[in-house]
Amino acid sequence: MPVTDKIADFLTRIRNAGAAKHKTVDIPASKLKMDMAAILKDNGYIADFEKIDDSVQGTIRLTLRYYRREHAIREIIRISKPGRRVYSSSENLPRVRNGLGIAIISTSKGVMSDKSARKFNVGGEVLCTIW
Repeated sequence: MPVTDKIADFLTRIRNAGAAKHKTVDIPASKLKMDMAAILKDNGYIADFEKIDDSVQGTIRLTLRYYRREHAIREIIRISKPGRRVYSSSENLPRVRNGLGIAIISTSKGVMSDKSARKFNVGGEVLCTIW
């Protein structure tokens, strides 16, 4: 069955793999998902990721990160959905858990965290929040 919301599928696979204490999770690849995985790695929410090429579209293999047997991602929520897009200016970007978490923003300068978007003074579509 085809997936209509590929970002929600990406987040759900990470959430489910973390709840099941898996070391890795495989996700169908796309450029947006690769950018989101890079942000997760840079902010310490996953240990590593790699793209595995196959004959179709490829696969992203995420190596999950745990701390004292607890998944590093406590909460991962999709904000902007296909039925309701959420946009925010650089002044009104969400501050997740008072700065402890991050929001992933799709901007005109690419996909970046909310902290980077504030630094570059750009707004955009708020894809998800992670804590």
